[in-house]
Amino acid sequence: MSGTSVLAATLASVVVALAGPGVADADAAALCAGRKVRTLPFSTGDVLVYKKSGYVCAVTVADKAGSRRTMSVSVQARGSRPVQDKGQYTQHAGPVKVHAGHRCVWVRGAIASKSVSSGWILC
Repeated sequence: MSGTSVLAATLASVVVALAGPGVADADAAALCAGRKVRTLPFSTGDVLVYKKSGYVCAVTVADKAGSRRTMSVSVQARGSRPVQDKGQYTQHAGPVKVHAGHRCVWVRGAIASKSVSSGWILC
């Protein structure tokens, strides 16, 4: 391996190590507009919930990016059907966004067999 390749690999690993757990929040903020109003933690990740101008947006973010696995996120405004994103992902599912206005919403997220469900929130 050349000296340039070794240096590039070392710098890449340092950047990843320094990035730490706050990177997931930054990535989700880039996906959903608005202010973060709730974090729903569970054993394999978090569901991050954002709100702006009557819209609610949610993203399920894995604690550790890795191999593809089933991930999902859904948001349901009271009186409406849920909007869901489900698939095989490495880092996150979503974003999903609904217009809730002043209605309560129910947020769910899952990674593999682990999940979280909010109940009616943001009323």
